Amino acid sequence: MSLKFTNQDDAIKALPHLDPIVATILYGRGIIDVESATKYLNPDYTAHSHSGGLMKDMDKAVGRVLSAIRNKERIVVFTDYDADGIPGAVMWHDFLTKIDYDNFQIYIPHRHDEGFGLSESAIQKFINDKTDLLITLDCGITDVPEIKIASDAGIDVIITDHHLPGEVMPDAYAIVNPQQSDCDYPEKILCGSGVAYKLIQAVIKKGREEKVFEISDGWEKWLLDMVGIATLSDMVTLTGENRVLASFGLRVLRKSPRVGLQKLLTSLKVNQASLSEEDVGFSIAPRINVASRMSDPRKAFELLSTTSQASAGLLVAELEGLNAERKSIVATIVKEIKKKLREDETIAGKPILFFGHTHWKPAVLGLASNSIMREVGKPVFVWGREGGEFIKGSCRSDGTINLVDLMNNVSPGVFVDFGGHAFSGGFSIDHNHIADAGAELLKAYEKIAKKVVTEETIIDGRLNVDQIGRELWNKVNVCAPFGMGNPRPLFLFENTLVSEVKKFGKAKEHIELRLQGENGRVVSAIQFFAAENDKFKDIEAGSRINLLAHLEESLFKSYPEYRLRIVDIVEMI
Repeated sequence: MSLKFTNQDDAIKALPHLDPIVATILYGRGIIDVESATKYLNPDYTAHSHSGGLMKDMDKAVGRVLSAIRNKERIVVFTDYDADGIPGAVMWHDFLTKIDYDNFQIYIPHRHDEGFGLSESAIQKFINDKTDLLITLDCGITDVPEIKIASDAGIDVIITDHHLPGEVMPDAYAIVNPQQSDCDYPEKILCGSGVAYKLIQAVIKKGREEKVFEISDGWEKWLLDMVGIATLSDMVTLTGENRVLASFGLRVLRKSPRVGLQKLLTSLKVNQASLSEEDVGFSIAPRINVASRMSDPRKAFELLSTTSQASAGLLVAELEGLNAERKSIVATIVKEIKKKLREDETIAGKPILFFGHTHWKPAVLGLASNSIMREVGKPVFVWGREGGEFIKGSCRSDGTINLVDLMNNVSPGVFVDFGGHAFSGGFSIDHNHIADAGAELLKAYEKIAKKVVTEETIIDGRLNVDQIGRELWNKVNVCAPFGMGNPRPLFLFENTLVSEVKKFGKAKEHIELRLQGENGRVVSAIQFFAAENDKFKDIEAGSRINLLAHLEESLFKSYPEYRLRIVDIVEMI
């Protein structure tokens, strides 16, 4: 690991009006002038958001939606089944219900039976139901043949998506996607629900002006809870407009009246009023995603859209059960992979890891590959099979190599299809090529090895245990929400005394170090799933260590506890 410290003196000179710690954090993220710092620290919903009208085809899409509403046409909203698509489905449901429009359907495909995106079978259902307008959300941009079938049958299709277009564009009535090369929208990397929100926002504005329906001014801001969940779940960079949407999304989430959300947070023992981006990423999003991974995605949609306390309670219980089952399955897969790594050093030494088994469930392999990737620090591909014609899998990268570049350089014919971005992807492989796929990935790696980057860890400063507390937390937390493009601040604690070592959890799989400062202050430093990490095996009471850690506020007890989340043990002293 290569460590790079942000120069605090330079940060203070560039941002003299800020606390030195805050200035250093911002400077390390490329914010080097007062205007940018003010915008970063004080996101403004109106001033720092862009008009949806800047998106290509937005006016056309708005006109067609309003025409459908006026004429009471049959509208189908087709969404993805993940924590980006489902919140968007809830937004459309809430809006159309709000204006008392009932001739619509929210269609969420079944992950296992239908797969991602539009399918011919779904299009045929829409044709049979005499659908007039089909709106896609978080998908559609590459579904060229399916959209042609719909268009030929007289269905107007509005695509709202954020994925990269292919070489051939669909023949849709309108395409609202900032990733189009000829789209002038300033924020290119909105999530799918972010794009959908822009369309709904524009429809409401125009519909109110033209008196198509009555809706109170600013009502659409209540939909920002769904935009917040999607933005924080979908790995988009939390800079620019995404930072605004995530920030205000969290504000609305903390006040959201959704009974399903409230029931879920109560079950998870999460205080809604202080809900954070970590609560979204590690508690809410997994419960949304588990519905499609393990069962029917509509369960998550119904949880977020229901107004029934009884239904909400039943749905929370069902999703919690599915999540427990999912955890067990993922843990078993991860355990099997770790066993292979221990038993075969040849596999462990390869720059790309490739594992699979016909018994492994494809829907959970993204979670398994991510877990292994975080432990081994290199790209990981994991495949499985659950019926279907092809073997399917997921891959994750630590950032040393772009996964899409890697898969693009594999010999033609090995992958039936693949997609994703630099850090995360999915793929399908024909059964005849599965035996060769691992070797082919290694060959592709050799082709692009010169593009491999050495991971450089940015350190936001040196701290000591005696500084940990509410005051420091408040300084650091003004930089939230954290995520891609705005990583949680990372600090180095040098020559730190360990006063106690504890293992906790049902299987004693987690580790807590009690750290003592020079002035006697003691704080907790934890790392989850660290029991098998060799870096902890020699640490005992009395040890002195250098460690990298994030600050953390734990509200698990009846009072806030300020502690450290360990990222790495740099050195034993």
